[in-house]
Amino acid sequence: MRSFSESNAFFDKQIIWIVLAVIVFFIASIPSYQFLRRTQVIVLLYGGIIFVLGLIFVVGTVSKGAQSWFGLGIFAVQPSEPAKLILIALLSKYFARRHIEIAHIRHILVSGVYALVLCGLVFFQPDFGSTVIIASIWLGLVLVAGISWKHLAALIISATLIAGGLWQYGLEDYQKQRVLTFIHPLTDIQGAGYNAYQSTVAVGSGEFFGKGIGYGTQSKLQFLPEYETDFIFAAYAEEWGFVGVLILFGLFSVVMVRILGLALYAEDNFNSLFAAGVAVFFLAQIIVHVGMNIGLLPITGTTIPFMSYGGSHLLTEFAALGVLMGMRRRVRSRPYARDETEFIGVI
Repeated sequence: MRSFSESNAFFDKQIIWIVLAVIVFFIASIPSYQFLRRTQVIVLLYGGIIFVLGLIFVVGTVSKGAQSWFGLGIFAVQPSEPAKLILIALLSKYFARRHIEIAHIRHILVSGVYALVLCGLVFFQPDFGSTVIIASIWLGLVLVAGISWKHLAALIISATLIAGGLWQYGLEDYQKQRVLTFIHPLTDIQGAGYNAYQSTVAVGSGEFFGKGIGYGTQSKLQFLPEYETDFIFAAYAEEWGFVGVLILFGLFSVVMVRILGLALYAEDNFNSLFAAGVAVFFLAQIIVHVGMNIGLLPITGTTIPFMSYGGSHLLTEFAALGVLMGMRRRVRSRPYARDETEFIGVI
């Protein structure tokens, strides 16, 4: 944050958020989270986040065309971030109890409704990036739970039809223009394609070893928009180059391997699915953010874990890791096998 701008405002606030996030991590690692298996707790969390997401349309702060935040003085809180973690807990609870019944299409539909409610509330803020992440969490957990191939094919067809409907009636004109610009990136460099073009320029100009910390011209001279949030990967790649990007991906890989290890050795279905859901959460953010920064995906407003400016996503990510550390106290001595039935019905 400090290298991107002469002003230290981003740096100072981010330090505060990081300190708070680390505190949240250690607090979240204390319980063992047996209580998350209770239906009353999950229903209360899910109902609470729906109420908060609905409340944002009434008293939320509008920033850059989106009503996605609650203003708290110099800080702002984005409730769509904790909504992702709550959805992971809800779907883990749902699929853990119906593990051997996942072949029934009704469980795909019911779980899809849970995710669809959150997607709808977030989409109309509008926050298309978070909507994609929430949908990815649901799809990832459905695949982990064991959806059948015919249901997967039906899901793909349904998603295609929904996408067509969104294109006609759901997306705003600027969102459509972003997709069209993604397909034809050089048609509107000074307009809708400006962000994508400047981002790819920043990534490419980093070359092998980068320009050096504090010497990224695209961000320092503010050619690159939102360099502290939506395009921080491009700003980082410009300063650190290909080598720095490999280091970054290596660090992300360590985190992902550790999370998947917890999923593999989890005590039961719930813990295993929750860890897998957190892995999908992180992976979806990384793929979408990096993809749009290098021109492989349309531009959406998404953060990248642990790097982008902002407190809501940091608190959620550290809280997710803290919950996993709490669950880590109860692990098995050997990997979880899908065909074992000793843990079925525990939750």
